[in-house]
Amino acid sequence: MASNKDGDPSLGYLTRKDTEVKLPRPTRVKNKTPAPIQITAEQILREARERQEADIRPPKQKITDSTELGDYRLRKRKEFEDLIRRVRWNISVWIKYAQWEESQKDFNRARSVWERALEVDYRNHTLWLKYAEVEMKNKFINHARNVWDRAVTLLPRVDQLWYKYIHMEEMLGNIAGARQIFERWMGWMPDQQGWLSYIKFELRYNEVERARGIFERFVQCHPKVSAWIRFAKFEMKNGEVARARNVYEKAVQKLADDEEAEMLFVAFAEFEERCKETERARCIYKFALDHIPKGRAEDLYRKFVAFEKQYGDKEGIEDAIVGKRRFQYEDEVRKNPLNYDAWFDYIRLEESVTNKVRIREVYERAIANVPPAQEKRYWQRYIYLWINYALYEELDAEDIERTREVYRECLNLIPHEKFSFAKIWLLAAQFEIRQLNLNGARQVLGNAIGKAPKDKIFKKYIEIELQLGNIDRCRKLYEKYLEWSPENCYAWSKYAELERSLSETERARSIFELAIAQPALDMPELLWKAYIDFEISEGEYDRTRELFERLLDRTKHLKVWISCAKFEASAMEEQNLCIQNARRVFEKALNYFRMSAPELKEERAMLLDEWLDMEKSFGQLGDVSLVEPKLPKKLKKRKQIASEDGLAGYEEYIDYVFPEEAHAHNLKILEKAREWKRQRLASGADD
Repeated sequence: MASNKDGDPSLGYLTRKDTEVKLPRPTRVKNKTPAPIQITAEQILREARERQEADIRPPKQKITDSTELGDYRLRKRKEFEDLIRRVRWNISVWIKYAQWEESQKDFNRARSVWERALEVDYRNHTLWLKYAEVEMKNKFINHARNVWDRAVTLLPRVDQLWYKYIHMEEMLGNIAGARQIFERWMGWMPDQQGWLSYIKFELRYNEVERARGIFERFVQCHPKVSAWIRFAKFEMKNGEVARARNVYEKAVQKLADDEEAEMLFVAFAEFEERCKETERARCIYKFALDHIPKGRAEDLYRKFVAFEKQYGDKEGIEDAIVGKRRFQYEDEVRKNPLNYDAWFDYIRLEESVTNKVRIREVYERAIANVPPAQEKRYWQRYIYLWINYALYEELDAEDIERTREVYRECLNLIPHEKFSFAKIWLLAAQFEIRQLNLNGARQVLGNAIGKAPKDKIFKKYIEIELQLGNIDRCRKLYEKYLEWSPENCYAWSKYAELERSLSETERARSIFELAIAQPALDMPELLWKAYIDFEISEGEYDRTRELFERLLDRTKHLKVWISCAKFEASAMEEQNLCIQNARRVFEKALNYFRMSAPELKEERAMLLDEWLDMEKSFGQLGDVSLVEPKLPKKLKKRKQIASEDGLAGYEEYIDYVFPEEAHAHNLKILEKAREWKRQRLASGADD
């Protein structure tokens, strides 16, 4: 037990206390005020650097005689050769070897090393550069020329070799040699910088004619806008204005369709501007704006507007501003060709300028953007492009044949089997009428009725024929109209009205009879009203009564009853008889609402109000006492409002209580009272 207490077998009979790792207790900083002398990180690093021990370097070897020098050279060469044998393709080793041989003034051995290195990788232009620099540094000029000549022959596309070769010859004063090297280089058609270097070389020695010849070859080799502009600026710098203009003109002929043509035109115009040739500059700007695509002419427009503001008159400035707006519209329609509002704005702009060719071009481009889907909602804006085009050709351009062609093309384009536009047909017909071409107008409207009949077309066609006095044509058109739309009450009424205006009463009556016999009508009440008004105007009161009876057989609407009563009251007969007939109609109507439609209390109350007003209007002949006892009482009641969640509250409504209903209600109360009394008497007898 004692041993268990003293030590743990798993711990080698050591106590827990013996095996505890005692960590140093963290010192608490009692004084947190800053020290009087502050030590920076820089001081710590400097002190560490000072205390650092010096590097161990091999001792310097001093060579005292030729034997030691020979041994050193032999050992060093052996090291280089061994290294080259291991890493033959490492060019830096070859360069170090050759430079070491050079440092030993053994140039033949150095050349040998360079030549061996070039055999390994002659495409490495760094080798050639360092080889030639060694020869130049040690003033072996012919050797250097030989190296450069071989280098540019093997690597003619490395510009640095040519530059170094030419620079060496120029430093030696061998101008003819340098020119000859340039000519060799130009035979390889280098990039622009090479040609420009050749030109600068000639200009350094005032060889202007030679430089001009090089420029001509340069623009043939690199036919770019920047090259031609440099050529023109060169001529301008030398005071050759005519030559500079000739250069610009040649450039325009060759590069008018180039992507960078905008830059060329701007430079040409600015050149003319500097020469005080403002008209020439204006012509260049306008030519450029007509030929360059609008998407690439933003800078050109800006420069043109600035030019016009500086040199132009009011008209020129306006023209420049129009050009700028034209550019904006071109950008919009290029992004979204189906944005017809942008096309309308663009056309309005061109019409303000009154350039017929440009206006027609914009119209043709606009109408070429046909809506992709054959749905009327997509065509509603598009069709106005055609309308505006036709109106422009007729009113502004005054080209009748072209206007007719526009209408014809538009009507051929519209898919009439799916939808049509009555407006286009009518405009085309009205145009023909303005040209006194009645047959053409009839043909257009006839085609419209055949392909896409519409109410507007029938109405306008009938109106035209009626104005011309062609009654038979009007009748045929009405027949076609009613054959196409037999439920159209407007057409029936107008047809009957036409016959009535011609005093064809029987024909008008027959038309009305046919109309009311149709199984389906869109507005039958208007048709019946027109028929009744027709009979009243003809003084046929018996026929009118018969019509009212036939109408009441079909419908018992409140308005029909009231109309019938008013007719009877205003019939041109004996007044007492009229009043009796009107009262009879009201009685009949009241009886219907009381017996057959008791739920229509509001209509019944309105009927009684109308009857009361009519009796008052009769004056002394009227009898208000016939109506007043029948008038209902208005009661304000509440009823529950039901919703999906249950009861939502109450709402007030007006209820009408008629006299017979009140009497019946009182009788029910008396009956219940008698029953209650009988029950009381029966219970008393039992007690």
